[in-house]
Amino acid sequence: MSSRKIFVICICLILFSFSSFAAEKPAISGKYTTLPGQQFKFDGKQVEIIEFLSFYCGHCYHFEKSIPVIKGNFPGKIIWKTIPIYWGNGSPKPGEAYFLAEEAGKGEQMKKAIFNAIFVEKKDIGNIDVLEEIAAKIGLGFDFSMRLRNGDKAGNVGEALLMANNYNINETPAIIIAGNLKTSPGMFKDMEMFKDNTITILKSLFAK
Repeated sequence: MSSRKIFVICICLILFSFSSFAAEKPAISGKYTTLPGQQFKFDGKQVEIIEFLSFYCGHCYHFEKSIPVIKGNFPGKIIWKTIPIYWGNGSPKPGEAYFLAEEAGKGEQMKKAIFNAIFVEKKDIGNIDVLEEIAAKIGLGFDFSMRLRNGDKAGNVGEALLMANNYNINETPAIIIAGNLKTSPGMFKDMEMFKDNTITILKSLFAK
């Protein structure tokens, strides 16, 4: 066999392998930005979603109601991680309270209770007394209060801000899907479209 024929066969095999890979990789639908420097992570079975939120953010409060709908479309396939941050004059204390509750296995309860306190009950969630009252209602007692007042989770709040900077977060809520696909409400007219877009992205990931 001539060297020219061998060369042509090798090129055909390479092109075939690339085309096969492209066919197997699912196309990702929806609106998002791909974050430079962040790795795409998806094993085809479960996907991690990182949610950046502020407890002072009305859009975050409304998006909270959409999360069960998103999870319900993909039962057992989503690992949801919440990262509370704060903007401007907001207090870091709600974030510290969330991290303490999460450590105790009550992060979701604390998240909902803090949102309810500020947007329904109109309370000052930067006030430690208010956060202690919330904690008591979900079964967290003296240890929580002591650690909140001592600032035990202040470091976690600082790390959350650094993480938000690394992911180029400039609005809340913002979610990172599969490591490097970022989407946020600023891309849409309303929160309903944001929710639907999240579901669209996830459906395309699990389409294989």
